[in-house]
Amino acid sequence: MLTQIYNGQILTPSGWINDGSLLFEDSRIVEIRKNSNIEPRADTAINALGRYIVPGGIELHCHGGGGCDFMEGTEEAFKTAVMAHRKHGTTSIVPTLSSASLPMIEAAAQVCDELIEDPFSGVLGLHLEGPYFNPLKAGAQMPELIRLPDPDEYHHIVEDFNCIKRWDSAPELPGAIEMGPYLTSKDVLPAIAHTAAEFDDVKAAYEAGYTHATHFYNGMPGFHNVREFKHAGTVEAVYLMENMTVEMIADGIHVPPTLLKLVYHMKGVERTAMVTDALAVAASDSNKAFDPRVIIEDGVCKLADRSALAGSVATMDRLIRTAVKLADIPLHDACRMVAETPARIMGVYDRKGSLQRGKDADILILDNNINLHAVYSMGKLVK
Repeated sequence: MLTQIYNGQILTPSGWINDGSLLFEDSRIVEIRKNSNIEPRADTAINALGRYIVPGGIELHCHGGGGCDFMEGTEEAFKTAVMAHRKHGTTSIVPTLSSASLPMIEAAAQVCDELIEDPFSGVLGLHLEGPYFNPLKAGAQMPELIRLPDPDEYHHIVEDFNCIKRWDSAPELPGAIEMGPYLTSKDVLPAIAHTAAEFDDVKAAYEAGYTHATHFYNGMPGFHNVREFKHAGTVEAVYLMENMTVEMIADGIHVPPTLLKLVYHMKGVERTAMVTDALAVAASDSNKAFDPRVIIEDGVCKLADRSALAGSVATMDRLIRTAVKLADIPLHDACRMVAETPARIMGVYDRKGSLQRGKDADILILDNNINLHAVYSMGKLVK
């Protein structure tokens, strides 16, 4: 079935095409035109009415949505959370588990292994946020599940399941540096997170394959004093690792808009992704989090004692609006940071992350106020 979306402002890798047309057949983009002439062969022609046509969002860090958490480890939970975020512009997702026990990881990985076999599931693989973290920077991670890197454990998980695509650790822990080359040899992205690492730790980690920083500015120290001496923290070290990529929780709360803008200027679009770090309450009518310690207050998830933020209630469309309206980031760059950059980080840019002939028909239509008008995932209109 051939579908044409015409009379839109189309974001392509070469820039905007005004009054253009995008044609897709089944799940693939077949043509992008610099005109709005109706294609006679089209089975369906949709007038975008001058709205923005941009690539579908790719979510690198999300714990759940629609009332379900990926930690539940069931197919129903996975599908419910994925669909909840799909309705808000996330056309591909790397589900995230917080620090978990081995049985919990195995259950979720078993489900994810099955879902990644279906290209229409939207699931690109599994992201393990922990459990190899610095307890001093646990934040909202469950402290009883945090532990030191265990080669027997992570070898088993990576080698027995096909879905593991990313693993976050604190690089200063004993054994964490050795874990980096192993993960990269298995095409798993090592990332640094929940860490007290200083410059030398980050440099060693980067050289060992840790090329990404998780929820930048959160769960990591910045500039600080050790007695009378000044030290660069993880934040400054990541800036100095020129080619290290970062992700920002762009809800406007985890990272204030001024810092969103700073990261954008310092790291650039090519090395900056935006994520939700959303919990089960995102895109849901429920206010109940999977973790009983978590409350919802001030538009964000917190630990009940208010000692730390605990994830967001954000969705993909909110990330774009926050970047544009609060951080003064141009729309085309905001869209690249939720699509192109995540696709490059996860190694799927050959098929996702931009509107180009031959790529998956993952498409968002946004109005002039950056509100979501329509979502197409693999060419299917999301209701």
